[in-house]
Amino acid sequence: MDGWLGVIIMIGLGVGFASVMIGASLLLGPKNPTPEKLAPYECGMPAVGDARERQSVKFYLVAMIFLLFDIEVAFLYPWAVAFRDLGWTGFVQIISFFLILSVGYIYVWRKGVLDWGSGTRRVRPAAPRQAA
Repeated sequence: MDGWLGVIIMIGLGVGFASVMIGASLLLGPKNPTPEKLAPYECGMPAVGDARERQSVKFYLVAMIFLLFDIEVAFLYPWAVAFRDLGWTGFVQIISFFLILSVGYIYVWRKGVLDWGSGTRRVRPAAPRQAA
């Protein structure tokens, strides 16, 4: 139990500090709400439309691709820390890692996932059929 005493004290201090600050803001804070003050803050712009509008699928695709590449980049930190110990094998492994990553990026780029244009994609015209 001796090892947990510090943790319990820190949790108690955190909860106590949060309680005191919330109570102080309730007691000392201004109490003149107006409709403008009660409106949700939207980056300094007035709120437009419903908050539950459907998002484009491209938004979710870009978000998933961002997470994928972000997690893959997180693997570079341990590699960079152990770079000297890994030698040429580590170098070849990271080069192959980047090649796989580049192939995935080019695939996503060619599929048009990263195009945020007007919503219409340019499609290459099909080759003309020859009469048999």
